[in-house]
Amino acid sequence: MPLILNSHYRAPSVFYKNPHISTIYIGRFKKTTPPAYESERLELSDGDFLDIDFQLKSKDKAVVLCHGLEGASNRTYNNTSAHYFLERDFSVFAWNNRSCSGELNRLPKLYHHGAIDDVEEVIHFVLKKGFKEIYLLGFSMGGAQIMNYLGAKKIDTRIKSAVAVSTPIQLKSSAETLKKGFNRVYLKNFTHKISKKLASKSEQFPEALDWTRLKSIKTFDEIDEYSTAPIHGFKNGEDYYEKASPGFVMEKIQIPTLILNALDDPFLGQECYPVSFAKEHEFVYLEMPEHGGHCAFPMKNSPFSFSEIRAMEFFSLHK
Repeated sequence: MPLILNSHYRAPSVFYKNPHISTIYIGRFKKTTPPAYESERLELSDGDFLDIDFQLKSKDKAVVLCHGLEGASNRTYNNTSAHYFLERDFSVFAWNNRSCSGELNRLPKLYHHGAIDDVEEVIHFVLKKGFKEIYLLGFSMGGAQIMNYLGAKKIDTRIKSAVAVSTPIQLKSSAETLKKGFNRVYLKNFTHKISKKLASKSEQFPEALDWTRLKSIKTFDEIDEYSTAPIHGFKNGEDYYEKASPGFVMEKIQIPTLILNALDDPFLGQECYPVSFAKEHEFVYLEMPEHGGHCAFPMKNSPFSFSEIRAMEFFSLHK
């Protein structure tokens, strides 16, 4: 019964019990730098590419970091996690989804929460380095990608365990939550960034979609109905929400996987806390700290966040 009822995380002050302060501080104001990565371009089987940043340390164990929507390998949560694991002798691989490394990808499709073929190619890239133990750590969309991969693909025995932080288990629930109150600020920021990327895609592939529908998008519903779904082979937005949600496949996960979702996360709706499921599943653990915001979990007098500390604890127990 891997439902973790008593999380050890506590907000470092009353200030950080406000989920928006935690989320915005970590996402926009906390100063971090990425490690001194090497970079390699991974040529994909469909003719596109992914850029992977990595630093080799241990020859035996590695952690793969998966970023969130419109993020990149150098986001704050990735940087603090990378440094934390490097200090503990892990090799670290931080990959960029298509179009997220600073260069637009080659094909019409971009990325989405269920882009498990790309996850699989990244993991094969890491496996070829000869590690004995590989661990997966994903944030928000990256957590969903990891869980979808684990629930749908044959998993190499060298992949030992995974942690999904601030992860939308049901995409529809998350999309609806982002339409409410102050959460609309995050929605506006996402749609602005995605609109710019789609404008570039419309110039690159003018015949791929009816791009005029996407000039004034305001919600994820519109993005997913008129862009994500048709480009990536889903029937419509609702079909995408169902099939790209980890909840669609997580019953098939067969390695220890921790979902770390704060109860005050402004990106997550009620269906993103699968309590009943976790009570019954052998491998999927659910931890729900009272505070933490979205991909935040700030710590007192520490350059790190609780998410990477908790991930390390979980990996140590499940290897």
